[in-house]
Amino acid sequence: MGSPLSGFLKQYNTVSLMIFMIFFLSSIPNTTNLSFNLSLATTTIQTHSSSSNIPFSLKQLPLDGYLSFQDMHHAAQDFGNTHHFQPSAILYPKSVSDISSTIKHIYHMGYASELTVAARGHGHSLQGQSQTQGGVVINMESLQEPLMEVHPLELPYVDVSGGELWINILHETLKHGLSPKSWTDYLYLTVGGTLSNAGISGQAFLHGPQINNVYQLEVVTGKGDVVTCSEKQNTDLFYGVLGGLGQFGIITRARISLQPAPKMVKWIRVLYSEFSLFSEDQEHLISLEKSFDYIEGFVLINRTGFVNNWRSSFNPKDPVQASQFISDGKVLYCLELAIYFNPEETNAMNQKVESLLSELSFIPSTLFLSEVSYVDFLDRVHTSEIKLRAQGLWEVPHPWLNLLIPKSQISYFSQEVFGNILKDSNGPILIYPVNKSKWNRKTSFITPDEDIFYLVAILSSVVPSSTGTDGLQHRLTLNQKILDFSARANLGIKQYLPHYNNQEEWKAHFGPQWELFVQRKSAYDPLAILAPGQRIFQKAIPFL
Repeated sequence: MGSPLSGFLKQYNTVSLMIFMIFFLSSIPNTTNLSFNLSLATTTIQTHSSSSNIPFSLKQLPLDGYLSFQDMHHAAQDFGNTHHFQPSAILYPKSVSDISSTIKHIYHMGYASELTVAARGHGHSLQGQSQTQGGVVINMESLQEPLMEVHPLELPYVDVSGGELWINILHETLKHGLSPKSWTDYLYLTVGGTLSNAGISGQAFLHGPQINNVYQLEVVTGKGDVVTCSEKQNTDLFYGVLGGLGQFGIITRARISLQPAPKMVKWIRVLYSEFSLFSEDQEHLISLEKSFDYIEGFVLINRTGFVNNWRSSFNPKDPVQASQFISDGKVLYCLELAIYFNPEETNAMNQKVESLLSELSFIPSTLFLSEVSYVDFLDRVHTSEIKLRAQGLWEVPHPWLNLLIPKSQISYFSQEVFGNILKDSNGPILIYPVNKSKWNRKTSFITPDEDIFYLVAILSSVVPSSTGTDGLQHRLTLNQKILDFSARANLGIKQYLPHYNNQEEWKAHFGPQWELFVQRKSAYDPLAILAPGQRIFQKAIPFL
């Protein structure tokens, strides 16, 4: 008999398990200021940290919020649930001044203190990136300023706290008939977390990632300075922080671009048995001037019964043919599409959908369609979260692997990974292309060199105590096989939500941008106080 988790994963269709955090939380003229010997993460909680690591002067710091030295175990956990580092204190800030004062105090202690600071949003990092061993974790969700304010101007925007959840932004902006342009698939993530990474979803081919849709930021640097930055003001910090993995500052406020919000969504799924047709159709759709508003895809390896499961949310275009479709033992590729509309536009929308679908080469019997509200579509993953929490299956390890792969290599990658390395999946496998022309290349975010590249996200969930194929070690081994193959084949991939074990790997990741990354670290966080969980730089006594 299979494990409870493996049984549950088989019961639910792939998309209903899309617990994406996509994509979330979550540097030096004189390089001798930083030591590059990185500590490797462990999979056990380090419990020896205590408030004795916190100097008395920091404990007495006047704050609007407060520092807590109790019940810190939750700050040593994240969604990945494989790396655990316990802090010595948690800051619950009410104001930006609380964050600034705390960091500034630690900065002025210099190298005499080993304290570091990690900003924690909703805790959806994968490998301890929002944690700090023996340092101070800042609970960004407790930040109470600035209050969210929507500005419905000719170029509308919303000012929000860095600790605000995207789901709250959705609901507030909809009151004004507006919404952000670019999303992640899971909305219970903080603004500061996704903007420190990228924020990618099915709208990225059209609007770019979330970091492309920001007008202005307020940032607290590693020196404790509070800096407002934009494309025209403190530009270097602005672009450095966006996609900067939290290395140069903590985002405390963001000004996010908005657009008119639709009321409804036409939601479509179709299947392919040949990867070449699947990828060609995806690339065709993202090249069109007028296409769908959302384009994603996912891989189904040896899944059974999922087409019938779709009927709970979708209607087959041809019920008879759909019921006769057999998926057993196959690798299939699902193209998921959405087009936004208002009720009075239904006829025009249907004509557009029919026209676009006529250009594609999917298996005709697998066309499924649905109409849902805009809110229900964007918040579709939360329903799955509720079900998983009720089953006790949310806080299990998630050894996810997120890769960006050049278009020229995606067929070879798919053939080897989905044909040979992976024989099944314990979670969704996303795969879809984006246009690099929609990405601002001035940010810290690193992409492959080609104009079109694919996001491939292998989003596994495992049984904590299992030593079998549904266990953590097996999935980590498969992830490493995929990385080793990609390196041997010289595919030119980049990791999204990157995790590396040594600085040589980080240098290879950043490539020609490494020098600029190090210069920015020196300028804005010269003591390497911020985001130690990324394991790029380590606070240490400088070389003499």
